[in-house]
Formats: sequence, structure tokens, C-alpha cells
Amino acid sequence: MTLTLESMVPPGAIDRAWNEHRFNVRLVNPSNKRRFKIIVVGTGLAGASAAATLAELGYDVSVYTFHDSPRRAHSIAAQGGINAAKDYRNDGDSVFRLFYDTVKGGDFRSREANVYRLAQVSNEIIDQATAQGVPFAREYGGLLDNRSFGGAQVSRTFYARGQTGQQLLLGAYQALMRQVAAGKVQLNTRTEMLDVVTDGDGKAVGVVVRDLLTGEVRSVNAHAVVLATGGYSNVFYLSTNAKGSNATAIWRAHKRGAAFANPCFTQIHPTCIPQSDDTQSKLTLMSESLRNDGRIWVPLKAGDDRPPENIPEDERDYFLERRYPAFGNLVPRDVASRAAKAMIDENRGVGPRRNGVYLDFAESIKRLGQDVIRARYGNLFQMYERITGEDPYRVPMRIYPAPHYTMGGLWVDYNLMTTIDGLYAIGEANFSDHGANRLGASALMQGLADGYFILPVTIGDYLAPLLGKALTPTDDDAFLEAEAAVRARVTSYLNTEGDHSADWYHRELGKIMWEACGMARNASGLEHALQEIAKLHERFKTGVKVLGNGESLNQGLEKAGRVDDFFELAQLMCRDALHREESCGGHFREEHQTPDGEALRDDDNFSYVAAWEYTGAEPVLHKEELTFQHVRPTQRSYA
Repeated sequence: MTLTLESMVPPGAIDRAWNEHRFNVRLVNPSNKRRFKIIVVGTGLAGASAAATLAELGYDVSVYTFHDSPRRAHSIAAQGGINAAKDYRNDGDSVFRLFYDTVKGGDFRSREANVYRLAQVSNEIIDQATAQGVPFAREYGGLLDNRSFGGAQVSRTFYARGQTGQQLLLGAYQALMRQVAAGKVQLNTRTEMLDVVTDGDGKAVGVVVRDLLTGEVRSVNAHAVVLATGGYSNVFYLSTNAKGSNATAIWRAHKRGAAFANPCFTQIHPTCIPQSDDTQSKLTLMSESLRNDGRIWVPLKAGDDRPPENIPEDERDYFLERRYPAFGNLVPRDVASRAAKAMIDENRGVGPRRNGVYLDFAESIKRLGQDVIRARYGNLFQMYERITGEDPYRVPMRIYPAPHYTMGGLWVDYNLMTTIDGLYAIGEANFSDHGANRLGASALMQGLADGYFILPVTIGDYLAPLLGKALTPTDDDAFLEAEAAVRARVTSYLNTEGDHSADWYHRELGKIMWEACGMARNASGLEHALQEIAKLHERFKTGVKVLGNGESLNQGLEKAGRVDDFFELAQLMCRDALHREESCGGHFREEHQTPDGEALRDDDNFSYVAAWEYTGAEPVLHKEELTFQHVRPTQRSYA
């Protein structure tokens, strides 16, 4: 097939585009909405909010999640907050400033119209969540409180201590379960989507799912399919993502014709607990909000192994404050991560493995008092102490960057529809808003904007002309062929008599990806990685060992399919990183940097979205040129 990238961005003034677009899209009469069936895959913030809102509007909604409860979705792990342009602090914030900060923070690699709409909708999200009872922090007088996050010089982040994602997810969950109780949403737990089904015209008409408890593979039809399945940071094996987070849904959609955009744009979060040993299977996020009151430093002298309390002030290097005085410790994540890596590379790392930098609260505790710090970050401090055995009220935290979020994802137009008609991708599953680097506290904003306010409007434009059209029956050849392919794939994993588990191969893949396609990349490393990944993938195909059977809960079998998809995605990520001969945001090519080690963009040749088409052989690159009419691309400076 030949892909056509039509962004569907409305013409005219950017500040009026969304409202005019809402007026111009086709509508579905309230009494007709129940005639349309919509499948939503995923129950995180984007999926739960979309399913609840679509059902509230009257659509017939079916939801699928591989978790035992929607509350298990990884959105629950988000800690620090959610951005909105309310300007409650009267510190100069506005919709345009949030838009500007987001485009600049993404290093000018995002679509302006989508980002402006996100900034516009942000205020509605706070109103919605507050009405649901989300317990945002409040000032003494009762007004909602704000704090600062990286890449901004205003305080626009709303928060619920260090568990904002959990509280927002509970709000979306209760809205979803209200519709389940009303019979408007059919909730299917412990069910994994393993393929998208398209008809002869290339339109999405349903999905193939597998019951993880019984192994039953079945087809489900619908008029439209929505993927809200999150990102793919677990391609690195060690990441802040939940162990079950995977790329299978979006990758299978990609193989059916959905373009994959900017796969190499991955984010490394600067404040995570450093890896403690070689057998570790997951990394733990420490909220970016901690950088409000914590100061990041390393010893001034290389190889200094003295305890932090024995290193005097004049022998410490507060390197972010030194290099970026205007933003200090609150520079964007890509900038902070690279600066920390530079310190480690200079042998100034701290901790048993010398793989961390200090995040020190001593000055803030002295200035504000321990009770204030405990009120702001108490649960985070407690979590850190439980994991490391160190009390951050007494000694500095040790932190180091780790894979966290993926800005790349399925390409979508302004309506959030992929290059497959009728297939939508929302939240972290799409590429649309963050460019080459996401600002902190913007993931929750995008997920809820897509689910509560954008998709419920735009999906009607696709559905309206389908009124009266019957669903494609599940005994149609398209469904039968997809089902047969899924069953054959599952069987192949069980029949392979190998020597290593899927987890072993995943760990080996992660090592290659972190070394070649992590915080720093170069042409020779990426070319070598492509060769090594292909070799390891071939070994996996004949050497993976899956115990048990396919008729009961078998997490080894689930993992085999997900790791298989990670292998293919990893190759596309490296290919994308290799072709993009520039540095921008989280994509840092060592060949392209300024004299002081900052990312050096090439706007003349790479100011586009790289959308890759799956062919079964060499992927084909398609380009959506980016135009900037309201924010002028410049060399980012946070000094």
C-alpha cells in the first residue's frame, strides 16, 4: 500500500482553529450514536477517559485490557503533576506560553496546531478532574496549588502529592465504571489485543483478541477502533515502565498499515534510582517535582569517594545551576539527563557503582523545615528509603537517567486518526504533541485531553457517513485470516524448543538498545546495533523456551509475543535514529552537537515528521513537513 500523510490541520488562525474545527466536523445525532460500536484498547488515562466519554455520549463501547482491573494501567505510576495554563499564580502564564514552552521543549519537532489545541484544552482538564473529586493539593485558603516543572519559568503544574497519576486514573476509572454499571460499556479484562482487522478498502473493522486466562482467540467487530496502549520504553528492558507495558498493539497496527512516526524519539528521565546490580529487572522513577527543592550535584574532583556529608560546599559542583543559571535544576529532561551522563563519563559519579548524581534537600530542609518537605514529597521520600535503605532527609538521594517515555508512536492526523481509516491512536500511543522531548507533567495532560475532549469530537466525523452500514461479520475472511495468523503465532512460540526464556532475550536486546540508541547515538554504533539485533532476533525465533501451554494463564507465552515485537520495533528505532543526521531533544547524535555539548538541529534538512511504512522488507520513509508560523525555531537555550 502507499501511504498518504494528510495532517487535516484546519486553515486560519491557530487560536481559532480548534473551535472552528469542532463546528465543521460532521456530527452523529444523539439518538444514532447507539448504532455505532467502538472498541477501545487500553484503560489508562487516555483509554479510560475516552471510553467513559464516548459511552456518556451514547456510543456502544467495548473496552479491552490485559490487566485484571483498569486501575492497573501504568498511568497510575505518574507522580509529579499535570500542566494547565490556569495562571493561578499570576506569574505570566497563558495558553500561548504553555504552547510555546511545549514546542520549544520538544526542540521544534512537533505539529504546531496539535500543541496549541493541547494548551487550550488543558484548563478544561483541571475543571473536569476537580469536579470528579480528584484531590489536588490546595493552598491554605483552599485554592488549587501549583508547582514548577522542567522547561518552564512559571508554576503551572497541578499535583496530588507524589501520586497525581493514581488520583487522575481513579477519576477516569470511576467515570468508566459508571458506564459499565449502566450497561453502556462492556469491559473485558485479562484480554490482549493481538491484531487489527482491516477490510478490503483498508478500513479498520475490528480486532483479534486473546483471553489470557483460557487462551481463547476470538474476533470482535466494530465501526472504529481506538488504541490507547501507551509507549514502548520497555524496548530497553530496564525502564521506569511497568513490566507488562509493551508495544504489541501499536506494532501489530503498524504491520497492518498504520505509519509509525519518529520511533527514535525516546525520553530519558533524569531522576530515577540508579541500577543497583546486573540482575535488576526494572528501574524506579523519582518525580521531577523533586527538582523544585532538591539541588543536583557531584564532587568537583574525579574519583572522590567520600560520603556526601564529608564533601565541603566549595568542593561540590552544582552542574545544572552552573551551566543553566536561568532554569537551574529545572531544565528540560533531555538537557538534565545529558548533563548527568557527562558527569558520570568524567568519573564523578557517586554511589557503590559510581552511576549516580546527588539530589540534595539539605538546603531546602534548612530553609523551609522538614515538615514542609514531608508534606510535599513524603510518599516519594518513603519509597526511596524502602528501596535504597537510605533516609533522604539525612543524606542526599542518588539519581540517574533512565528510559521513561516515548514521544514517537503511531502517526495521527489532527483528528487523531492513523493512516488506517477508522483506527485512532491516543495518549502515548501516538506521536502528536511532544516533538523530540516531552516536558514534565505533560503526559497526563495529553492523555486526558485526547480522551475527554478531542477524540469524542473528532471520531464523529468518521462515523457519521457510516450510519446504516452493518458491521463486518466476524466470519468474514478478513477476520478468519487474522485469527488464524494469531493462533499460528501463539503455537509457534510453544513449539520452539529453545534454551532461553523470552526474558533473557529481552535483557540482551535492552543492552544493545541502551548502548547504541539510548542517551547518545552515533552512526557506527547504530549500524552495528542493527546487525546485532537482527542476529539476536534470529536466535530468538529458534531458541526461545516457553514452558506450559496456551490454554491457561501463561505469562511466559505473553512475554514471548511482546519481545518478538520489541525486536522488530528496535530495528526501526535504530534505522530512524540513523537516518536523522541531527541532534534534537532526546535524539542526541554525537556527530551533531554544539561546542559546549548541546543538541545541534538541522532545520534545513530534518524539520519533518518521519513516518515509516511497513512493507515486510525495508521500511519506507514518508515525510510530513513541519511549518512554524507562531514559534520561530531557534537554538534552545536554558542559560
